[in-house]
Amino acid sequence: MSTILRGRWLTIARVAWATVTILAVTLFLVSLPANYTGFRTLYGGAESSVLRANLAQLGLSVDFYASYLLALGVILAVVCFALAVIIFYRKSNELMALFTATMLVLMGATVWGATDLLVTIHPILGFFGDVLGVLTLAFLFLFLYIFPDGRFVPRWTFWLAIVLVTVMLPMALFPGPPFDMKDWAPLAFALFLLCWVLPGVIAQAYRYRHVSGPMQRRQTKWVIFGLTTAITGWAGVIILLTIVPSLQPGSVAADFVGATATAGLILLIPLSLTIAMLRHHLYDIDILINRTLVYGVLTAMLVAVYLGGVAATQAIFRAVTGQQEQPQLAIVASTLVIAALFTPLRHRIQGFIDRRFYRRKYDARKTLEAFSAKIRNETDLDALSDDLVGVVRETIQPAHVSVWLRSDTPPRGKQSDEQPLIL
Repeated sequence: MSTILRGRWLTIARVAWATVTILAVTLFLVSLPANYTGFRTLYGGAESSVLRANLAQLGLSVDFYASYLLALGVILAVVCFALAVIIFYRKSNELMALFTATMLVLMGATVWGATDLLVTIHPILGFFGDVLGVLTLAFLFLFLYIFPDGRFVPRWTFWLAIVLVTVMLPMALFPGPPFDMKDWAPLAFALFLLCWVLPGVIAQAYRYRHVSGPMQRRQTKWVIFGLTTAITGWAGVIILLTIVPSLQPGSVAADFVGATATAGLILLIPLSLTIAMLRHHLYDIDILINRTLVYGVLTAMLVAVYLGGVAATQAIFRAVTGQQEQPQLAIVASTLVIAALFTPLRHRIQGFIDRRFYRRKYDARKTLEAFSAKIRNETDLDALSDDLVGVVRETIQPAHVSVWLRSDTPPRGKQSDEQPLIL
């Protein structure tokens, strides 16, 4: 079971999370202009002229290059921040959920390297950015050691965590050489990642086989798959960019392929958490995510229908009348269409999400609806009993099912006509 925080400890934990979140999001937002400028000027390094020439050969502008790389980081950050806020909103009293939310905030703000250029704005900002970057890696490694219940299993992971903290602490407080990981060779950094990930994978395999229950195993499959694939894939991309000659620094392929692959791999972490929440009730926030998916998709579709309706009506009006002014009829007609589509479209989207992520619950609901419709016209008591037993078996799936058929209360001293039907 996850550790539940109460009283003063709960207040301290929430304040600490809010402080870290505000700092991380603020540093991320402050770093965006510096990162865009860095992408756009190609950092002014020795390979910048080669990269600019490669972009020109491919017919790509420097602005597109900068916008693309920046957009990848923003998308990753928004996904991580949103999921962290949802977890905190619903389960901030659970220590493991709060740890996960903190990890996602740190990852969204730093893992794309967004805070690396903060030092060009101010040295203090650069120091805080380096601290958050080290904390991100520490939280990712510790997550492998304590997921999903917050306990160190097996016991040697506790001592490994102490070693991890001992190693990471000077990296956070003294970001200069030799502790600054940005100055390390790519291959050395990749090996550093693998040295901490592999013990975590071994610990999760042990927990899966000997400790976790059925629900925890289902949760672990998705989350650990996403986390280990992301980190090991990230290390693999770094190694690939190092050993393949065509992907050396200054190559457009190195930046586009490396950046896209890295962003996709890192997105596996929040996406695997989301799937675990939706399918296996991790941290019990799947209802909120369900509603977010339904109304998010619904809003996007209604906006598209509204804008398309206005544009189509305006085009037809211009073709027929030759006037350029937009008629109010187009807006009124599109609004009426939106009002008519809202309820049926919401039901269809809800049905699709239920079938995709809540299949068992969706099937049970459909079975009960069919039984309630059938029972209105059923007069045969034996057939009704058989149908009831079948419905209970299909929806609840108990080990045994019994139906008691009760007659009128018998007089005192006489045996009841109650008969159990046991399957």
